[in-house]
Amino acid sequence: MARNVLYPLYQLGNPQLRVFRTNFFIQLVRPGTAQPEDTVQFRIPMEMTRVDLRNYLERIYSVPVAAVRTRVQHGSNRKRDHRNVRVKKPDCKVAYVQLAHGQTFTFPDLFPEKPSPKDGSTEDDLQAVMEEQRQRQRQDPRRGGVPQWFGL
Repeated sequence: MARNVLYPLYQLGNPQLRVFRTNFFIQLVRPGTAQPEDTVQFRIPMEMTRVDLRNYLERIYSVPVAAVRTRVQHGSNRKRDHRNVRVKKPDCKVAYVQLAHGQTFTFPDLFPEKPSPKDGSTEDDLQAVMEEQRQRQRQDPRRGGVPQWFGL
């Protein structure tokens, strides 16, 4: 017969002040509509509450949070599988975090637009590609006159 293990109420080192890895994964989302500069949008698990999110951001990432608003986004129910049975996407919770006074957030531009090529550079690029093609098509002297299609 196994006994339930009782843990002491107090432990040395005051474990209440320690920060552990969480069981939650939050996802930063680019908002579909324009948001104020001090508002950040996250996709969070359904089990996570607004208090959990506030503690998560303040304790782990040291982000000052003024307010957290959440909503449940229902998954689409329109698609059908190969047996013509409706397939529902899972629901998710969306959180809008308002940062403390004076803090702003802009979504990072991960893929900046490349500058347009200058006149003449496209011709140089084309010449380089053509020369590379010619190098590939040149006969290999080690093959001794055997055609390329004939594998050794």
